Amino acid sequence: MPAPPISRWGHTWRIALVLGISGLAWGPLAEYQWDRARWWFWLDLAVGVLSFVAIFWRRRFPVAVALTTNIAAGFFLSAGGPATISLFSLSTRRRWREILPVSAAGFASGAAFILFADPTAPSRDFILVDLALLTTIVAITVGWGMYAGSRRELLATLRDRAETAESEQAARIAQARIAERAQIAREMHDVLAHRISIVTMHAGALSYRDDLSADEVKATAATIEQSSRLALVELREVLGVLREGAGDAEPEPPQPTAAAIADLVQRFRDAGMNLVVDVSVDPASIPAPIGRTAYRVVQEGLTNAAKHAPRTRVELTMSGGPETGLTIEVTNRIPAGQRTTASPPESGLGLIGLTERAQLAGGGLHRSTTTDRHVLRVWLPWAA
Repeated sequence: MPAPPISRWGHTWRIALVLGISGLAWGPLAEYQWDRARWWFWLDLAVGVLSFVAIFWRRRFPVAVALTTNIAAGFFLSAGGPATISLFSLSTRRRWREILPVSAAGFASGAAFILFADPTAPSRDFILVDLALLTTIVAITVGWGMYAGSRRELLATLRDRAETAESEQAARIAQARIAERAQIAREMHDVLAHRISIVTMHAGALSYRDDLSADEVKATAATIEQSSRLALVELREVLGVLREGAGDAEPEPPQPTAAAIADLVQRFRDAGMNLVVDVSVDPASIPAPIGRTAYRVVQEGLTNAAKHAPRTRVELTMSGGPETGLTIEVTNRIPAGQRTTASPPESGLGLIGLTERAQLAGGGLHRSTTTDRHVLRVWLPWAA
């Protein structure tokens, strides 16, 4: 795991700490060097400066810098500060195969100086105290570095988890938005296709038949006007859901269930469809989730029949129960010959949407076309 970047304040207090540690370690020896071995003083100072410069590469070459500065600090105490911070930085990596050799080399170098080369030692009786102090300094530096590395790793893990959770939440929101838009698109097709099919059917009747009386023409035009107005209102409601925020949009009306199929059938009959209905199941007993799907199936089936086979006989059957499930079948004859009016465009999206609805409910859709008949059959499980 890469170490986090250091701020300007972080560089400042680290440099101050390095200089402070070097001053405390080298101070007593520096006076002796200046009075009795000035060449040693200047050599010690030069090694300390080089060690200070080397710590700026401690992250790029952690083992090399830590090993060099810790060995140098054993005989040139001005390098004590750089040796401490480089060992601390190495310990944050939490790799014992790097920490143990460097710590041992630094301890051996410091112990050799204490045992053989320290001219300021007041008595050899303090050797054990100095060795214990050296061991404590190394242990504290390593322990502090490992704690800092562990805490740094923990914070990075928590940050990664937060970012992952945030990205997953954003993905879930985007997926939910896509699913909602797809649902709105299906509802738009189911609702508007029904209205526009009625308009198309009546407009086609006006252009096809020339035996209508003035009252019949007026009634047909009124139906076209009413259906067009309802289509515009429903389209405006759907677009309002797409445009407005979740808190600003008008509450959506409840979706129709199987109990509304009777009104749907009556609207198609009022529009002039030759519709025969055979319902052997009570719509009120159909569970609401299946009832909503059943309503859309009947709506799409009758809409397709009105769109592609106008002025033909259409048969709607509904049967089933809790044991066998619900079966809906819409059958219409295929018109013979060519139509004198233009056929409405075919999208195929309605049947795709019905297939998705049926599969989501645990059922299935089947349609077949023969030379004179088109059959749409949907089966839905009762207890889905």
